[in-house]
Amino acid sequence: MKQTFVKAALAAYCMAAVACGQAPTAMGPGEYAVMTVATTDREIQSNYSASIRGRQDIAIYPQVAGTISELCVTEGQQVSKGQTLFIIDQVPYKAALQTAEANVAAAKASVATAQLTYDSKKELFAKNVVSQYDLSTANNNLLTAKAQLAQAEAQRVNAANNLSYTVVKAPANGVVGTLPYRVGALVSASIPQPLTTVSDNSEMYVYFSMNENQLLNLTRRYGSVAETLKNMSAVQLQLSDGSIYDLPGRVESISGVIDTSTGSVSLRAAFPNPNGLLHSGGAGNIILPSIYKDCIAVPQAATFELQDKVYVYKVVDGKASSSIIDVEKLSNGREYIVRSGLTPGDVIVAEGVGLLREGTPIVPKGQSGAVQAAPAEQAPATEAAEETETAKEE
Repeated sequence: MKQTFVKAALAAYCMAAVACGQAPTAMGPGEYAVMTVATTDREIQSNYSASIRGRQDIAIYPQVAGTISELCVTEGQQVSKGQTLFIIDQVPYKAALQTAEANVAAAKASVATAQLTYDSKKELFAKNVVSQYDLSTANNNLLTAKAQLAQAEAQRVNAANNLSYTVVKAPANGVVGTLPYRVGALVSASIPQPLTTVSDNSEMYVYFSMNENQLLNLTRRYGSVAETLKNMSAVQLQLSDGSIYDLPGRVESISGVIDTSTGSVSLRAAFPNPNGLLHSGGAGNIILPSIYKDCIAVPQAATFELQDKVYVYKVVDGKASSSIIDVEKLSNGREYIVRSGLTPGDVIVAEGVGLLREGTPIVPKGQSGAVQAAPAEQAPATEAAEETETAKEE
């Protein structure tokens, strides 16, 4: 009876302790989210500040000086090659052309007179009437007259050209820019600001830069600059208002010289502009995609850095084991593309790696309930065995 009383008292104490929440709990392994490494496809986008230019931006300067007498276009007007843009006062240039033509006529008369004189001297010399000196002088006068005629004709051509330069025409198809000079303004070839700019906006060139390391990474991915331009994916243009331009573009050229002052290299992408939405002089961002096929991507939350090296915790035999991984420099801010250090099938800790240490026991989330279920199932069996033993003693 004494043993029975002692056992009953111990049982009551244990039940009271459980009811009061004072029973000691066994410290088991912590629960951590884990993931199994597998290959996948990823596209990582990089943004670069860009400036937009027309395919051909031509600054229009006058080739002759004078006042603008007629303005034939308006700002933003679409013009064709050869279309008249400005007319500069032609009066002085027409007068210069008339003077040059008169000089040509006078020079022709002088040549005719010198020719007659030479022919006459030649006949007289044949009859020994004049000396050789007189014949040579007549010949020299003829040559001088011919030279003066050639000079007068050159001056006439120059005057005609100057007159034609008073009509300023579009050198190519495009859109007219600003018009800072109006009718009556005095202009010349040395004016600080062009008459206007004609921009060919049928196709737009978008210029952007990347540093040397980014260029090397891009080139190594494709093998060479030529292969990079040939196989690079299409790029997108983000406009200044944050919207994405509807039509994709392609990178057409990579500068062969690195700017020593900035350490960057210039690239040019071409975008079609059928609706005229893009304007020369605008700004935006080039979105350059980098596509990785059958790669390993891990969340950045599953990594930690130590001495400029990136680590993950692998789960090996239920414990955390740190491992160095080599990752691509490009990232989307959420994941790393792993070049080496992990293989498909590896299990790594996906979050909370900052709290781990080497050898920490790892229990995947959702599995601890199964581990703790076994002791709970054994409790009724133990109590039944104790009751049987008590009955036998009584």
